[in-house]
Amino acid sequence: MSKLQPQNLPLTHLVRPPRKEVDLPPLLILLHGLGSNQHDLFGTSRLLDERFLILSPCGPYALGGDSFAWYEVEFNPTGKSINPSQIEESRKLLIQFIQEAVTTYGADPQQVYLMGFSQGAIMSANVALTRPDLVTGLVLMSGRILPKLLTIKHEPEELAGLSFLVIHGTEDTVLPIEDGRAIRELLSELPVNLTYSEYEMGHEVSRASLTEVVRWLSARLDELEP
Repeated sequence: MSKLQPQNLPLTHLVRPPRKEVDLPPLLILLHGLGSNQHDLFGTSRLLDERFLILSPCGPYALGGDSFAWYEVEFNPTGKSINPSQIEESRKLLIQFIQEAVTTYGADPQQVYLMGFSQGAIMSANVALTRPDLVTGLVLMSGRILPKLLTIKHEPEELAGLSFLVIHGTEDTVLPIEDGRAIRELLSELPVNLTYSEYEMGHEVSRASLTEVVRWLSARLDELEP
């Protein structure tokens, strides 16, 4: 594994080059959750398909120490509140990051995948459902769909062909299983390819769920093999 951080990209990130030489490698971008950093999901890269060029960026908002976020969440007696301006800024940064990463690393613009956990899953969906032209497939682990996205309408052909793997824990106390099922309900009404799985786990990535992620991602690449 190598750690390359080209200064012309908008987000600090880690890199795992493809282990199988191809002219235009498929790109997989890993998006961590609240309070974590670029190292979190990068540990899974040793298990992920050797054909992928893998980038793991760090969220732009520092929470202290090694903790970062894609947007800040404030917890109060009445619940929690989020910063919509930070969400929008991170969405724009991720769009820029995807576009520039494809060019900088010579990746295949027709094979760009996002894999996010919790807040990273939320941002992955936020990017894909507003800019479906930039993304081929998504892995959403323990996430949710932001209410604002529920009002976004696309022509069917804009979303057709997008592939989603949605995974959620039935014992999740941070983002409850209802959030995962709401994603399933929304995506089931759209012209996308959806795989939905529930696991008896909390707000986490279990060995069993990660095994499904690895297999699902490899299967997407196999479908495009000549």
